Amino acid sequence: MSHIVTVQEAVTAFADFMEPTNAELEAIELEMPLILADVDLLDAYITTLDRTPSELDTRRIRRARRRAVAARLELANRIVTASRPGGAA
Repeated sequence: MSHIVTVQEAVTAFADFMEPTNAELEAIELEMPLILADVDLLDAYITTLDRTPSELDTRRIRRARRRAVAARLELANRIVTASRPGGAA
């Protein structure tokens, strides 16, 4: 039995242009605290999908929401500060 494979997939699977650029990697690194805070918030929500949230669950969601908002605010402040000429705050 012979396997049928597309030639394009084999040729472009490891092409240089498919790798993220250094700027893209730096942007991901800059946003990583926000990404992790959002994952924690989603995890807190997911644990309560199949049951009524307990007081502990409610606190966990509230803490995760605060961390996500704080991370979002920190990222926004960092972007605004970086975009000002001369780095003045």
